[in-house]
Amino acid sequence: MMKLLLLLLSGMIFCSAILPNQDDTLEKSMARGKTIYTENCINCHMAKGEGVVETFPPLAKSDYLLKTPAKAIQAIKFGLQGPIRVNGATYDNAMPEPGLDEQEVADVMNYILNSWGNSSDKKLITALQVGDVKANQ
Repeated sequence: MMKLLLLLLSGMIFCSAILPNQDDTLEKSMARGKTIYTENCINCHMAKGEGVVETFPPLAKSDYLLKTPAKAIQAIKFGLQGPIRVNGATYDNAMPEPGLDEQEVADVMNYILNSWGNSSDKKLITALQVGDVKANQ
């Protein structure tokens, strides 16, 4: 009986070690995303994602970000040119392609989707999802 209990306990420990907790994975992704945001995005979108009125769109409480995350992924992955509407205002400045890999794009998306009053219901954006987003969607 003791051997069975030890075997079961060992199996549970092994499984918990190799199967990441969704929240833990999201938290780690957000931490990496915060660093990426600080290095690449903060100059235009500001420290709290508030953007710059009539120049750079806000990311905090952004309807564009929350309603069309694939378009936000596309903008981060490939850059953005042309007008977009965010929270009822039009923005028409170019955003250069930051040169991030798919995991970095996922990490920064996870950070901005879950910061400054944004809530994505704690759904994790993955590098595979980012890879599925094409330049001309």
